[in-house]
Amino acid sequence: MQDKIISNSQINIFLSQEDYSNAARTLLELQKQDWPQCAEGYATLKDVRVKEFQFNGFKIKVQFNAGRITSSAAKVDAKSISERKCFLCTENLPAEQKGILYGEDYLILCNPFPIFNEHFTLTHIQHAPQSIKGSFNKLLSLSKNLSKYYTVFYNGPRCGASAPDHMHFQAGNKFFMPMDNDFHLLRNESGEILIAKEFLIVAAVDDGLRRFISLESNNKKILIKNFEQIYSLLKEISEDEEEPMMNILSFYEEDYGWRILIFPREKHRPSHYFQEGDDQILLSPASVDLGGVCITPLEKDFEKITKEDIIEIFEEIIITRENFERLKDSIKGVG
Repeated sequence: MQDKIISNSQINIFLSQEDYSNAARTLLELQKQDWPQCAEGYATLKDVRVKEFQFNGFKIKVQFNAGRITSSAAKVDAKSISERKCFLCTENLPAEQKGILYGEDYLILCNPFPIFNEHFTLTHIQHAPQSIKGSFNKLLSLSKNLSKYYTVFYNGPRCGASAPDHMHFQAGNKFFMPMDNDFHLLRNESGEILIAKEFLIVAAVDDGLRRFISLESNNKKILIKNFEQIYSLLKEISEDEEEPMMNILSFYEEDYGWRILIFPREKHRPSHYFQEGDDQILLSPASVDLGGVCITPLEKDFEKITKEDIIEIFEEIIITRENFERLKDSIKGVG
């Protein structure tokens, strides 16, 4: 473990000031110099292509990113996971890969298969299953400490996490995802306030493509309490013994506090993913896609995908309107 913690005087200065954003940014620059795979991964971003589709009051970007094929096509069934080494465990990391210790239990690592210009994996030092229950407090802390430059996000074990057997979050540049800019407009135009208190606003947003719950507060304890209630309500609605399916975006601003977006889901991957030949679209939506940047690792999919395809894909994987209404009523009931 100790051999995976980077030793650098500039990073140590930033850490002494609890400036994890600049420490992470410095880590990335050093890793590009010392770790060829990391440098190659970020070099692929120069070949990324982007197109946009306009929806009612917001836009969705589609990114062709060939470097993401490993993640998008990852086999996450129990058999495949049991037969491979966990690539987030410290003993299995590449020799050149180094990280920053966060607290006593997380390691900030550079993601060598980036979507963002600066993309990090925030991984637990122990091999434990991906689960937000009991980890939400850490999500809040990480997003606050990395908030100068980054949004932090969570993909559930059946919602886009390519390592569902190892607890981790991710972080990437603020305002890369359109949702970082679009949220307030969407909440005002397509949302319903479910709870409005002095230190908390809970809203439900249905923008015609996505359905999600937002929590806004500068009080960590209040956020944790309300998230745990929503988690329990989702578990009741899904009637699932496992973690209710969800993706989470956490955005922090010094003047306003946290903005947590919870995207409840019905499915892991849409039917388009499993089609054969020309009918297949290898798009496996996770937090970044729901945040407004859909990742296509195959150029043919990027070329042919339409606005109608995106609507169909999102409608398959996002929580149904019926269950969303049930969730809204339940949140009002406990509010």
